[in-house]
Amino acid sequence: MTKKLIFSGITLLSGVAFNEAQAQQYKEVGPISYAVPFLTIAPDARSGAMGDAGVALSPDANSQHYNVAKLAMSEDNGGIGLTYSPWLKDIVPDVALIYASGFYKFGAKKDQAISASLRYFNLGEINYRSENNTDNGIGKPYELAFDVGYSRKLSENLSLGANLRYINSNIAPGSSGSGAGYAPASTFAADLGMFYTKTKMITEETGSTFNFGAIVRNVGGRVTYSQAVRDFLPAQLAVGVAYTYKIDKFNKITGTIDLTKLLVPAAKRVITGGDTTYQAPREDYTVVSGLLNSFQRAPGMYGTTIGVGGEYWYQDQFAVRAGYFYEAPKLGNRQFFAAGIGVRYSMFGIDVSYLIPSGSGIARNPLSNTLRFTLLFNFNDKFSKEKDNSES
Repeated sequence: MTKKLIFSGITLLSGVAFNEAQAQQYKEVGPISYAVPFLTIAPDARSGAMGDAGVALSPDANSQHYNVAKLAMSEDNGGIGLTYSPWLKDIVPDVALIYASGFYKFGAKKDQAISASLRYFNLGEINYRSENNTDNGIGKPYELAFDVGYSRKLSENLSLGANLRYINSNIAPGSSGSGAGYAPASTFAADLGMFYTKTKMITEETGSTFNFGAIVRNVGGRVTYSQAVRDFLPAQLAVGVAYTYKIDKFNKITGTIDLTKLLVPAAKRVITGGDTTYQAPREDYTVVSGLLNSFQRAPGMYGTTIGVGGEYWYQDQFAVRAGYFYEAPKLGNRQFFAAGIGVRYSMFGIDVSYLIPSGSGIARNPLSNTLRFTLLFNFNDKFSKEKDNSES
């Protein structure tokens, strides 16, 4: 149980950029800490296989997480996605992320879309112990986020979208008897995104598509598990580009890259009697000032992640994917390769991704062997016509 508690704590604290010993290497900025880090996890298998890049990829039901603006540009009239991912499976057996999402296009020109998603992070079972090692009961911590979104085309090439998100984090159920005074935390947040796409046909069977996307995510009220501490949400500014080249009527390839900046100010450097310590910003920053100061207190690549991925499709039915994810050393130094496959048949789709093991011993990546499984159901005019023809 003790090991399980430690490793679950690793998951909960994955938003901490780096530890105090590492922070001493930098003179002006310290760790970046924030609450509900599960909001930063790529929830689906397609982008999970492409280095967690998804801001500018072609839209599907999982676009709610990456860039809600894409949904108004979807070729499908609607869709549903369901993803299951055992999390930190090399360390703990009962932690999992579940993600369900869907959208529906409407309007005379099908130029608007409404969408919703539910993200549930099950943190397993924990046996709580007091400072005196007495049993304080068993809890089953969890975190969840529920989104509703709206997107609209402004032209044939440009769309905008927004999400409203409710967040609930119950990381210490059953621990109230310890006297720690922890309580579930909840708040609201919002996303605002844009998406641009342009297709150029070379022949009737070949051509290229360029996509650009940008979004500000998780902007909202700070959360508290106790009266003493109010934590920032993991607000992010993400931009991405994707380029698809259709080789012929059977084959096409896509390359994409995402650049994501964490909009949370780093800890302040404090010198007292020659000793240097770092104090995380709390009450001295509002939500807005925290966003603005994240560029001053976390400059350059500090707080930045990069996702790069590639995808090959054969007849729009079978896909092979690969990607690489890089996180700046000052943020957390996660770096890994991923791969995956996808299958589409009529209105159904299946995606699987796998995070390739890296490192060894204590340096082994705790996310090694992470799997994601996604089911997709797409609704479009093509399927409806095929169904009508088969019935007639």
